[in-house]
Amino acid sequence: MPRTWCDKYPVVGVARALTEGHLLDALLDAASGAGLVVVGRRRRPGPHIGPRVGPVTHAVLHHAACPVAVVPHD
Repeated sequence: MPRTWCDKYPVVGVARALTEGHLLDALLDAASGAGLVVVGRRRRPGPHIGPRVGPVTHAVLHHAACPVAVVPHD
């Protein structure tokens, strides 16, 4: 069974919350008191020039009030 990120890195604090509404609004609201926001980016095969991010990641990069880390994953 694959380990979760929380199992793999138990010393890293994680806060989980369930919210309703628009995803971007919820992310930016949650990020308002954060020191760092981490968002994922899927790796897509093919000849792309430059990094490709989705609309939510793009908006978080431009509107978050704290640093943003974009982590590519499969």
